[in-house]
Amino acid sequence: MNQAARRPATRFLLDRPPLAVSAWAVVAAFGAYFCTYAFRKPWTAATFADSTVWGVAEKSVLVVAQMIGYMLAKFVGIRAIAEISPRRRPLGIVALIGLAEASLILFGVAPSPLHVAGLFLNGLALGMVFGLILGFLEGRRHTEALTAGLCASFILADGACKSVGAWLLGWGLPERWMPAGAGLLFLGPACLFTWMLSKVPPPGLEDLEHRSERTPMGRAERAAMLRRHFVGIMAIVAAYLLVTIARGMRADFAPEIWKALGSPAAPSTFSNSEILVAFGVLIANGLSVLIVDNRRAFFASIGVGLLGCVLIIAALAGHQRGWVGPFLFMVLLGLGLYLPYVAIHTTMFERLIAMTRERGNLGFLMYVADAAGYLAYAALVLVRGWLPVNGDPLPFFLNTWWSMGILTSFSLVAAWAYFAARSTVPVPAEVGV
Repeated sequence: MNQAARRPATRFLLDRPPLAVSAWAVVAAFGAYFCTYAFRKPWTAATFADSTVWGVAEKSVLVVAQMIGYMLAKFVGIRAIAEISPRRRPLGIVALIGLAEASLILFGVAPSPLHVAGLFLNGLALGMVFGLILGFLEGRRHTEALTAGLCASFILADGACKSVGAWLLGWGLPERWMPAGAGLLFLGPACLFTWMLSKVPPPGLEDLEHRSERTPMGRAERAAMLRRHFVGIMAIVAAYLLVTIARGMRADFAPEIWKALGSPAAPSTFSNSEILVAFGVLIANGLSVLIVDNRRAFFASIGVGLLGCVLIIAALAGHQRGWVGPFLFMVLLGLGLYLPYVAIHTTMFERLIAMTRERGNLGFLMYVADAAGYLAYAALVLVRGWLPVNGDPLPFFLNTWWSMGILTSFSLVAAWAYFAARSTVPVPAEVGV
């Protein structure tokens, strides 16, 4: 894309130094998605204790309802995010956030069990926002650092938004109206950060030289990319599916997990633990921007994912032997889960496109992975609602995390072996070490 093709609205950033543009972009992306989480996660701070819907624990039903909506949005996004033009992204973000707030109002006003539809529609509205924001960051020399900043937003927001939800509940806001109240607090900032995103210019010529041009993808292009790299992509998708399940349980049932660990969480606990997780994940994944060679960066990101698996197993073993307390356990577990999760967001698919010089975009691959991950998580949470856990969910969570840590390791090793054996994957001559 040449300079003449750039949108007029971005001209005031075109003559700025690349680092200034990157700083603007990461602040805008971080802020926009942080605010998006305020429409998705505060309600999980409520426990809906001793309440059932259709004979199942109400919170499990609500988690599944929102997750099914979110999952369906991911399937829609496989096509929609791959094909959308850049100029339509800002309007799409604002429209989807507006629909998410309307759905939370429905959640508050509708009688049970119709209120469940409110969270389903909420997930359906929010499921494509991440892909729209990600489109502003991909294909750049600093993409890993930018995307690491974006991913730090949902790590921090997960805890911060629970803290906001707990704070609103402490002020007496009913559990059913708390989510809409939290969303209203962030509606203005969400629009501001989206406006900032709309001013981010497309990748420049040097970005295109080091990475590759990112273009909308039709059905034929999507099918061709999957066909050429099917086994390797599916191995990464499998790893992503597994950590999505494990991460989702830690996030959606955080109050129950903290209580089961013997340390009921105060509102600040959610934020404090996630600040440490976000810092570690941001450093580990953001530093991959320093690796210029796309192939080496790709394999380094798989190594980061494997490090996360080691931390998951270490956290579980330490808890089992009584070596780590609840806070350290949740931090180590969070680091272990988010390292591979964020590495796939920031580096694996980004460098895969760059090293193969595929014509396409990061959003397509991410939404293939997201659709699979959230489908599996929704199914597991639904099953968990019927399990005889006798009021103590911790053994179920611990056993699941053990399985996820081991299986994720196997998936990442399989992806490494597949791409390492492919001598046909090109390494562009102009990209140095």
